[in-house]
Amino acid sequence: MATASARFSAFGARGNRHERPAFSGFSKLESWSFHFPPSAEVCKIPSASVATRSKNVSSQINSLPDSDDFFYEKVATPMLDNIESPTNVKNLSTKELRQLADEIRLELSSILRKAQKPSKASLAVVELTVAIHHVFHAPADKILWDVGEQTYAHKMLTGRRSLMNTLRQKGGLSGFTSRSESEYDPFGAGHGCSSISAGLGMAVARDMKGKRERIMTVISNVTTMAGQVYEAMSNAGYLDSDMIVILNDSRHSLHPKVEEGPKRSINALSSTLSKLQSSKSFRKFREVAKGVTKKIGRGMHEWAAKVDEFARGMMGPPGSTLFEELGLYYIGPVDGHNIEDLVCVLQEVASLNSMGPVLIHVVTDENQGIKRSQQSEIGENVGEGSSCYDLVESNYQPRTYSDCFVEALARKAESDKDVVMVHGGVEVEPSLQLFREKFPDKFFDVGMAEQHAVTFSAGLSCGGLKPFCVIPSAFLQRAFDQVVHDVDRQRIPVRFVITSAGLVGSNGPVQCGAFDITFMSCLPNMIVMAPSDEDELVDMVETAAMVDDRPICFRYPRGAIVQTDKCLSPGIPIEIGRGRILAEGKDVALLGYGSMVQNCVKAWSLLSKLGIEVTVADARFCKPLDIGLLRGLCENHAFLVTVEEGSIGGFGSHVAQFIALDGRLDGRIKKEHLLNCEVLSVSCTDQVWFLQWRPIVLPDAYIEHASPNEQLSLAGLTGHHIAATVLSLLGRTREALLLMC
Repeated sequence: MATASARFSAFGARGNRHERPAFSGFSKLESWSFHFPPSAEVCKIPSASVATRSKNVSSQINSLPDSDDFFYEKVATPMLDNIESPTNVKNLSTKELRQLADEIRLELSSILRKAQKPSKASLAVVELTVAIHHVFHAPADKILWDVGEQTYAHKMLTGRRSLMNTLRQKGGLSGFTSRSESEYDPFGAGHGCSSISAGLGMAVARDMKGKRERIMTVISNVTTMAGQVYEAMSNAGYLDSDMIVILNDSRHSLHPKVEEGPKRSINALSSTLSKLQSSKSFRKFREVAKGVTKKIGRGMHEWAAKVDEFARGMMGPPGSTLFEELGLYYIGPVDGHNIEDLVCVLQEVASLNSMGPVLIHVVTDENQGIKRSQQSEIGENVGEGSSCYDLVESNYQPRTYSDCFVEALARKAESDKDVVMVHGGVEVEPSLQLFREKFPDKFFDVGMAEQHAVTFSAGLSCGGLKPFCVIPSAFLQRAFDQVVHDVDRQRIPVRFVITSAGLVGSNGPVQCGAFDITFMSCLPNMIVMAPSDEDELVDMVETAAMVDDRPICFRYPRGAIVQTDKCLSPGIPIEIGRGRILAEGKDVALLGYGSMVQNCVKAWSLLSKLGIEVTVADARFCKPLDIGLLRGLCENHAFLVTVEEGSIGGFGSHVAQFIALDGRLDGRIKKEHLLNCEVLSVSCTDQVWFLQWRPIVLPDAYIEHASPNEQLSLAGLTGHHIAATVLSLLGRTREALLLMC
């Protein structure tokens, strides 16, 4: 009988690629009593400490460091110390409001610097937040936010200041608004573009119930890339319900033009005109003028409306008439760091009744107060959802999956002129920025317009290009209809790169990528795969580029790669629907998908010490499944455990569907009983046994923000949890409990 090492040699063919190194413990493995079909590829489990792949590669791309060498001292905040709730802000003078804003900015910058969280978006809206709580009466008045990072000053003023050091930590404050966290958060949001729709719904409900509270939503110019914002504005203009929309314009642009020159400031004339537009007397005069022109008739009303639109267009910035066309009364621009102007405009707007929807254009500067607080920021995860990425130099820069993906795609783009990248989401990661710099004509960033990104990619493909559509898992959910009808139903070869897959640490359930395996694998024409390490990621880039008759997708998680000290060799296309064996055993089979293969390897190591012989398999494909591999696992093991970092209905469900239809769960009965008697009359002494299958998936619940390791533990997806599940299947419950202690 062949030894395990001999089988690895026989099944580990991968062309002329260097064979991946094995754990040293594999040389001591005993021989096993079964063989896998030729369709199953058998490879050794890679060691994190050895790198033998070819070094004929381009320069490495590195991500940001994860350092704890930051500290801050408590700054003096006498005014802020007296604020326990927004009520304490009401009677402050303009001078005191300015002091309060300065103290919030200093303390907030210190907290975020220590926690290594992006802070520019938070610091830019400090004065605006103070002015809002000075004028309005939360929680009676409803204040909704689109962007989580802009709510930190709001949290400090609404009784959560003492908990700010727990921001995005396990059991601490959420990085987003949360209905369960505070009565001052009337609606939970994090993906952007939802606040106007929710606010309009609250406004209509208020009107129907005869209430009088104010509804205010704060949106960002980043979120205005999403179509839902304009859908909501159009509906708000039609319904004409009273609500206030504040556009926090930090003057970002997806594609800044050099010839545009410096950003214009808010001068005294703009300030005066904004106050005039918001004043009660001007509004009343405008309404009276409308009434008079309607009575005159003979086209006078339409002519006056055009004059009004032209005059306001001349006074306002470019594009301001768009909001008027949608039915919102435009006021602005207003200096977002001038407390006096903000309070004046907000008070005038708050004093008006039956005003309909109003949009206040507030211009802010994300660098406001940066030098004063001497910040040196760093993005916490450099992942989607962060509104800025401030790079810091460090001797240690762990490489991420995104780094490896960009390196592989850049290499492919050099050899294949048809390869392009389309990015949808909040912000472009630094690693993707490197691709943009290297191939500016092959990179298309559409911002928070994921639906457009998908259909745009389909059009590129129809035009003969090879688009790689890069969208975070949580954001791809918003474009599912386009994935179905514009891509999969037409079998258009779009290559979906699903980033931030699985658990996302401190961003919690808002940006958790739990559902993509399920909703992508249910599509009839979609090829669905996931790499277990950076080597397979490179291979899957090559595989995706090769497929030209149907759509294909692959996912990868946030965080550092498996082997951080190695170079990547050129990818080799993987046979569609082919998995591989990493280790052969005879007691239990662990079938991992994607990044969870590494945790299966950890479980294998733990169980080996207990004398349990485990097979570890890397599925690589959720659709199509490796049928030969699955049959081999079922025929030669009494127990099969599937492991994935995804929701119920994903990879494990596809495995269950196959093994059920293949009769693998029907039990086995001795042949002589089938020949000599009816199956139903088989006595209890006859030999009947079943394959026992257990899925390990994310729980059917949202996992709150915590560190990645804490989240994996809460989800039951660590190597120890997998090993404990195996021990429980084998009836060794005591050892399973001890393993989890």
